Amino acid sequence: MAPQSRKQSNKHPVSRRPSPLPPASIEAFLAQQQAQDLLRFITCGSVDDGKSTLIGRLLWEAMQLFDDQLAALTSDSKRFGTQGEDIDFALLVDGLAAEREQGITIDVAYRFFATQQRKFIVADTPGHEQYTRNMVTGASTADVAVLLVDARLGLSTQTRRHAFLVSLMGIRQVVLAINKMDLVGFDVAIFNRIDADFRRFAQTLGFVGVTAIPLSALKGDNITERSGRTPWYGGPTLMGYLETVPPRSTQTQRMVFPIQWVNRPDASFRGFSGTVVSGQVQLGDEIRVTASGQVAKVAEIVTMDGALPVAEAGSAVTLRLDREIDASRGDVLSLSDSPLEMTDQFEATVVWMQAEEGLIGRNYDIKLATQWASAAVTNIRHRINVNTLAHEASRQLGLNDISVCTLSTSKPLVFDSYEKATDLGSFILVDRFSHATVAAGMIRHSLHRAQNIHRQALTITRQDREKLNGHKGRVVWLTGLSGSGKSTLANALEVALQARGQRTFLLDGDNIRQGLNKDLGFTEADRVENIRRIAEVAKLMLDAGMVVLTAFISPFRREREMARELIGEDHFVEVFVDTPLAVCEQRDVKGLYKKARKGLIPNFTGVSSPYEVPDNPQLAVSGEDGQIKAGVDTMIGYLERA
Repeated sequence: MAPQSRKQSNKHPVSRRPSPLPPASIEAFLAQQQAQDLLRFITCGSVDDGKSTLIGRLLWEAMQLFDDQLAALTSDSKRFGTQGEDIDFALLVDGLAAEREQGITIDVAYRFFATQQRKFIVADTPGHEQYTRNMVTGASTADVAVLLVDARLGLSTQTRRHAFLVSLMGIRQVVLAINKMDLVGFDVAIFNRIDADFRRFAQTLGFVGVTAIPLSALKGDNITERSGRTPWYGGPTLMGYLETVPPRSTQTQRMVFPIQWVNRPDASFRGFSGTVVSGQVQLGDEIRVTASGQVAKVAEIVTMDGALPVAEAGSAVTLRLDREIDASRGDVLSLSDSPLEMTDQFEATVVWMQAEEGLIGRNYDIKLATQWASAAVTNIRHRINVNTLAHEASRQLGLNDISVCTLSTSKPLVFDSYEKATDLGSFILVDRFSHATVAAGMIRHSLHRAQNIHRQALTITRQDREKLNGHKGRVVWLTGLSGSGKSTLANALEVALQARGQRTFLLDGDNIRQGLNKDLGFTEADRVENIRRIAEVAKLMLDAGMVVLTAFISPFRREREMARELIGEDHFVEVFVDTPLAVCEQRDVKGLYKKARKGLIPNFTGVSSPYEVPDNPQLAVSGEDGQIKAGVDTMIGYLERA
């Protein structure tokens, strides 16, 4: 189908099919298209500010609609539209049925279009606060941000949040698109006030250029042609601006090549596949594996279309080297004379994207380029108030919070600051159980202690201590409800192990809270920190070759898994003390359940706070009266067999 002609009126657009181009003209057109540069931009702002309508209007004005698309748009406008008999341009990008029914944008919609001057990829992002995570996705690859504001409402909290996020994502060119000017009579005073308010707010955001444009996306004012209804405006049209603004320049020229996979189709070929994210690599270059320091030279650069002499940034290639080196998915290659840095502790700006709060000490999976590791937030330096940009104290990360945090990873990762290299400076955090992406982060800098603190190699090892003790070290982690019999079982097990000549130590929840953890309460955040500290202590005692017994409610699976990972799968024995809540509450030795039922004890496990039953404990024993000896025998038998 042929492209649709530019619209003359909202109600009854007329289709015009351009004359076929002669072959010479087609070749010239294709050559021109290939020579054009590409601009990626994002539309963002608060809900109902007109983002989807604006993109639809841009597609129409750029003559990017075909006859069948126009027919479908006309039909959908009658069925789902919000403009009466007029065409609803927002439906061009609101593709999901839920979006059309609600009249909102939920997911990020990407659209491609081109003019004679340039090619474009535009990301339409949702304005609702609960979909802020999708806006971050759209902004991550954009060169320019078009930030829409409803002229009737002025700047909103979401406008400010999006402006701040745009700044965090490294976008330095912003269009302040003051939309719906037709609904305020194209009042220049309103335009000037919103422009001044935004510039005042954005003074510290690091934007290189802010261009305010008065628009009516619905009516087409100042989209591609100057509007006669804004004689007081002397700046560019939106399309004129987008056709001339320079794309974001590459931040670094260093060659960075994260390995996606090892390509071995047969015994005669072994290469490393991935995308050159910055710089370039050519035949004969000596490259380095950042983690191991191994070096080799590039013998061949392979693509689907044949071999290349050089691969530029953005090229998906397979590198074959002149000799075998030990590298796999997650390793990052660089030129040997431009090595990359590694760190396991860094400071980052984190955008929290999950309704469930993020807590200090809780473990998540981190993905940075193609690297995966475990990571935990070790400190929240401050939360940023998006209205005032003030720094506020915070102990947890809430939905849509933007906070500066320090993070620690389970192993060193190749990194760079986001300001210098977005691919090595950005990461996501993933929940280890639901596998949902809970946060996106931008690295600010590595922490000095990551370089200054190193593990000291000791002459006497845990194995030496175990040999002296005459038995293996273990951590037996008893978990269950309050009153389930954990402490009784742990105490009886220690007596039995002592009788067998084994060195033991019992860490009990109440005893620990009288000393090491006396500063912690019973909020979810404090409970996470409580278990983190216990796991660290248990690991130290394990290194002494002892059998460590712990008796803690430890209600959350994530923290028990954190303890298992820290201590080591081979040395961690999870024991679920499976005593029914009714039995625990009937015992109520300390009278805690009665107080909790009266509301006197908040966050009490089993009453006002959940207990997450272990999925696959090594052992499950009963702590009911008369079952203690059987439980101890079960645990002794397991320890002797394992």
